[in-house]
Order: sequence, then C-alpha cells, then structure tokens
Amino acid sequence: MNAPFDQLFTWLKDHKITEVECVVSDLTGIARGKIAPTNKFLHERGMRLPESVLLQTVTGDFVDDDIYYDLLDPADIDMVCKPVADAVYVIPWAIEPTAIVIHDTFDKFGNPIELSPRNVLKKVLQLYTDKGWKPIVAPEMEFYLTQRCEDPDLPLKAPLGRSGRAESGRQSFSIDAANEFDPLFEDVYDWCELQGLDLDTLIHEDGPAQMEINFRHGDALDLADQITVFKRTLREAALKHNVTATFMAKPIGDEPGSAMHLHQSVVEIASGKPIFADADGKMSDLFRHHIGGLQKYIPKVLPMFAPNVNSFRRFLPDTSAPVNVEWGEENRTVGLRVPTSGPEAMRVENRLPGADANPYLAIAASLLCGYIGMVEGIEPSAAVEGRAYERRNLRLPITIEEALTQMEECDTVAEYLGSKFVRGYVAVKRAEHENFKRVISSWEREFLLLSV
Repeated sequence: MNAPFDQLFTWLKDHKITEVECVVSDLTGIARGKIAPTNKFLHERGMRLPESVLLQTVTGDFVDDDIYYDLLDPADIDMVCKPVADAVYVIPWAIEPTAIVIHDTFDKFGNPIELSPRNVLKKVLQLYTDKGWKPIVAPEMEFYLTQRCEDPDLPLKAPLGRSGRAESGRQSFSIDAANEFDPLFEDVYDWCELQGLDLDTLIHEDGPAQMEINFRHGDALDLADQITVFKRTLREAALKHNVTATFMAKPIGDEPGSAMHLHQSVVEIASGKPIFADADGKMSDLFRHHIGGLQKYIPKVLPMFAPNVNSFRRFLPDTSAPVNVEWGEENRTVGLRVPTSGPEAMRVENRLPGADANPYLAIAASLLCGYIGMVEGIEPSAAVEGRAYERRNLRLPITIEEALTQMEECDTVAEYLGSKFVRGYVAVKRAEHENFKRVISSWEREFLLLSV
C-alpha cells in the first residue's frame, strides 16, 4: 500500500466501517458512484465508472449524440476513480457503519478527466501554486426549510416550527425564529462535527425559514468537498424532522433567493503572509487586480455560478442579491463586496454564486477570474459608494441562454479550463434548458388560457 491508502485503510478500520459509498461529483453536483462492502473497497482500491455520467443532466438525460460522441470515446469507456485519502466522512444517519469516500477521476493513462468538477478546481489551484500563492476561501451557504410536498406543481410553504406555527413576515437574524428548528439543527451540528465539517455560525436569513450556515475559512478543495457532504447531510437531517431542505436559488416566489457567497483571499505559500494588503495595511495592487479580474471575467463564467434557469430568478434588485459586477467596501448592493477588516483578513466576497451551484465549479470559476486579473494586471472600475441596484445587469448576461453563449465564445475560459470541459458543460446546461422549455408553467395557464 502507499501512504495515503494506508491512512485510509487505518481510518476505515478504526471507525469499524462496513460499507463505503464511493462517489464523484457530476457537473450538477449530484454524487454518483457505487456502494461497496469495506473489504471489497480495500481490495479494489477504487472503482470504475462510465465517463458518460459527467455528461448527464439533472433530469437524467444526456447531451446530443454529436457532442456526446465527439467528447467521449464511442465505446463508452470507464474512468478510473481513485479514493482521496483525506476526503472521507462518516455517514451518521446510516444504519450500518458507513463512510463517504470522494474519488478523483483519471483515464486509463492516468491523466485527469477534464470533465470532472473536482479536477477543474484542482487545475485552477495549480495555477496559484505555480505562482507561489495559495487561495483561502470561506463559503456561506443559504437554504430554505419547507414543508414536504409531493406535487411539484404546488408552491412551497414554510414549515411548522416547534411552536406549531409557520413563519410570517421577515425574520432576518431572529434568534427565536432560528430556534424554532432547534431539534433539526442540533442534529446538523452533531452530524457535521462527527464528519469533521468546519461549520461556524447559523443565521436566520430574510425569507421564511431561510437560513445560512457559514464555513470557517480554509483550503478551497477541502471546503468544496465539505460543502458537497454538507448539502446531503442537511437534506438527511431535514427528512428526519419531516421537512425538506432546498438549495434552489429561488424556490419561493416573492421571497429572497439563496446564495453561496464566497469570501476569498490569497497568501504566499512560502511565508503564509496575505498578499491582498500592502505594507501600510491598504489594498495592494494584486488585490485590486484580483477584483478587476472578477469584474471582467464573471460574465464569461456566470453559468458556473448560476447553472439553472431558476438561478437567474434570484438576480433582482432589493432582494439582497447582486445584479451587477460592481465592487465596493462594506456594500451589499454590489456583486463584489470588500468587508471591513484588518490587513490580515483583507478579502473580497463574491456574491454572485447561487446555492444551487456546484461548489467545485463555483469556487474554481471565482478563483480563476481573480487569478487572471492578477497575472494580467486588470484594473477594476471605481468603487461604488451607496446604493448600486440601479446599475442592474451592467455587463452581466440576464438569461441562461445568453450566459452560455458568452461562456462558449470566451477563448480565455477555454484556455484555462480546457475546451472539452467548456463544451461539455455548456452542452449539459443547454440540454437541461431545452427540457425546461417543454414544460408549460402555471403562469401561462393562469393568464393565457382564457385571455388570448
């Protein structure tokens, strides 16, 4: 055995794990893989999966054949999936002692699979490493708790809390409103502690039973793994308490959407010192260029932050959501907020990503935009002071179709992320959108049925 696999072997034996869920993330963020007895997993030291699962849509369909067979081997060959020794988590809700082991994906020659979201993030992180830099991120995950509903045609409703009543009105930062769901969140925190997830604070957000859980700042790849596990953990805890947890960007009409805000900064690998502040404690040139890169390239990678047609319903003024790529200090009406902090914590908060985004891809895209700004010396626009909602859609695509076209036509994105990934990702999202367009909405039936 090699050292990482020795580490994994020891961990599984120490925790008396009898079953292993071997998983990879698809482009949506769905965990795909196999469940194996521990002894079989240890004997095989990984698994094989068809590479085609990475071109599967959220509806279970696949992209058109002309793209499918252009990007994949016509024989529908398997990927070689190897376990990541430090991406293993217990499953506290399982009946048998079970663990999730996240895998990296390779072709038969040992090359990383370009369509793999985890590999995309690793590719971006390597760009930083090559410059002697290390990104630090701190994600904030928003979500709604709702009543369970089997009929997707019915609007979602706020669940009943301990008081037996559903929320009415806005309860931003209300301690009592958050405590309505104490039994659920006690399980969430207990389970996440068992899994080693770095949760920080719990906040009640603007919407009815809308919450936010913040992660402590840390390594980007590790936190993307953690978010992947956390989303499933929260859903399982919600089901245990007879409610539903959703990370849809806009699950309830006329209520705020849910975001995955990303705080990001960069340190020198050699010294550990932050590079976003200069010797006087003010914003460094590298920080300004990082912001400039975000401003220039976010419109080109927006589908990685807003991957679904529903994602674009979130971008509305006066709903605590960004509608532009402006930046400002301590300003929540811009897409790029620079929080008040000391030099050691100088950072930018990217408010564009939705909670529905694949965490590997959202973090990769956000860090890539900042990286390009740093290496190209891109100057940001002037900081915005005061309300910025009147700058709606400035430079941003306003539909998923327009966003996919911009991503597809940007040579710089293809250069850094690989043309195969860009073509595959755009094709999957287009296939999903075509599926969406076949559905007749309740709005159309309500207002057009008898009026046109």
